[in-house]
Amino acid sequence: MCGIFGYLGYQEAQPLIIDGLTSLAYRGYDSAGIAVLSRGGALGVRKAAGKIDNLIEAATKSPLSGRLGIGHTRWATHGEPSEVNAHPHLDGTGSIVVVHNGILENYGELKARLIANGHVFSSVTDTEVIPHLIQEFVAEGLSFAEAVRIAAGQLRGAHAIACLHADHPEEMVTFRVGNAGGVAIGHGQGGMFIASDMPALTPHTTSVTPLEPGELAIITPERYDVMTLDGKSVDANRVTIAVNATSAAKGGYKHFMLKEVMEQPEVAMSVLRGRLSFEPGEVALDLPFTDQEIKDLNRVIFIGMGTSSHACQIGAQVIERLARIAASAENSAEFRYRDPVVDKHTLVVAVAQSGETADTLEAMDRAHRSGARTITITNTEGSQAYRRAEGAILIHAGQEVGVASSKTFVNSIIAMQLLAIRLARTRGTLSTAAATEYIEALSHLPALLGEALNINGNSFQRLAVKYARSRRFLFIGRGLLEPIAREGALKLKEISYIHAEGMSAAELKHGPIALVDRETPVIALAPLNDLYEKMLSNIAQVRARDGQVIGITSVGNHEFTGLVDDVLLIPEAPLLLEPMVATIPVQLLAYHLADLLGNDVDQPRNLAKSVVVE
Repeated sequence: MCGIFGYLGYQEAQPLIIDGLTSLAYRGYDSAGIAVLSRGGALGVRKAAGKIDNLIEAATKSPLSGRLGIGHTRWATHGEPSEVNAHPHLDGTGSIVVVHNGILENYGELKARLIANGHVFSSVTDTEVIPHLIQEFVAEGLSFAEAVRIAAGQLRGAHAIACLHADHPEEMVTFRVGNAGGVAIGHGQGGMFIASDMPALTPHTTSVTPLEPGELAIITPERYDVMTLDGKSVDANRVTIAVNATSAAKGGYKHFMLKEVMEQPEVAMSVLRGRLSFEPGEVALDLPFTDQEIKDLNRVIFIGMGTSSHACQIGAQVIERLARIAASAENSAEFRYRDPVVDKHTLVVAVAQSGETADTLEAMDRAHRSGARTITITNTEGSQAYRRAEGAILIHAGQEVGVASSKTFVNSIIAMQLLAIRLARTRGTLSTAAATEYIEALSHLPALLGEALNINGNSFQRLAVKYARSRRFLFIGRGLLEPIAREGALKLKEISYIHAEGMSAAELKHGPIALVDRETPVIALAPLNDLYEKMLSNIAQVRARDGQVIGITSVGNHEFTGLVDDVLLIPEAPLLLEPMVATIPVQLLAYHLADLLGNDVDQPRNLAKSVVVE
């Protein structure tokens, strides 16, 4: 959840930018930096690892004077948290400076090309490639803005980027590719601002222009021009945002839950940051066990409640596939009251986004008393689960306000996949080549999630109108998508108050098919994978009984339209990434049904964000 803040106008930039970065600190970060262009045309940069206080100290000792600047808070991806790896990053001439949210998927090939052309790099980040790439196009005679636009077209992945050039003292260029988080232009009195989050702008203005994916803005102290990345002018919308903190924090969305669903490409990058190592096929995941202790494990048990329990079901399957250790997922409340057979060769993984779930905490204590090894997957550093476990994998999803979990679910699954790679590599059950391929696929996940968010247009609103009067819903899936069927049903129950059941599609004919009628739509998760034909058989059983089917399948599956009543699409993805991608449509369907029904989506009746009682 990196943060971007910038200013150009008629005031000193440094204090404004540091205040802006401070307001973005809640997103999480491990280093920070600013760049300011002086009136004499010199770019000054101050950076520091650790907290913003360290940056403030550096900037106070050696202040930067100027009226144009950008700043950044960083979660490490490529390269450890350090001053040299912190943003902003300069090109080889010291004239171009860039801040960047995202993961540059093709940085390796771009960097190799640039090095061959004589470029020298000072950090190990992917971001430093970007100013050097822009430098090449400027050297060819392109204007600064045009060089940025052409460079943007060569970047793979999802990105939000802001750039300055020492020879352009009254110009900032910012652009957005995919869903790497937002960039909004703030129209202030006496200057213009940019920020990656609306709350950072509200102290200065309530008039903003959010950039859409695929748009670039050229900003001066008095005006801005927006175009697409292929050079077509855009008449960008200027909107007014509320001054109150709650409305501003929604970022223009009607509900926090919708905002949090839409944030999933960005927060997926947050859990991956600093943990992927593309070259040797390894992940950087600190576990409190020796390699021998990992090799001696003979069982992994995931424990959780509600949404976390569905994530656990996926985690167990991935551990077995990759690490070849017997694995299971258990309800924390039931685990704590039976006599589980666990010992020092058992790893218990407690999953709780808040880290305060009472049943999961008690189950952790039960496992510990039996001699099991324990770690937690949580969103909350310092929580009880974090303190009680031997080790923790933080999911870095940022604050989740909506009671119905969304982005924490997806990030928990990603964390489990990282854990599976780590265990598999240590145990020798995953080759370097296979691990490298899997890690490469994970690096593309944020872009796939972004595609899943946008691929269906207004289909969810249309389906909400069509099915809002249904008495109940059935969700069916197979393999890794059975838990997504269960999660989809849970989401629908939580916020729409319509009864729903999720199950294995194979289980349908063993009883639940008796519920099928015209008032019971069936949501069928049927992407083009090894179980697709099995799903088609189950779908046929529903339609033979006059049931209505909303089918979720892969892009390009043209035969599917004639086999179901309504179609929702997801991008094609490797098998182990399908659960995260398929989560998007079930979340959005539940949201739009609940919103159409007029329910309190963020605070559904009878529910609490953190369940601290049994």
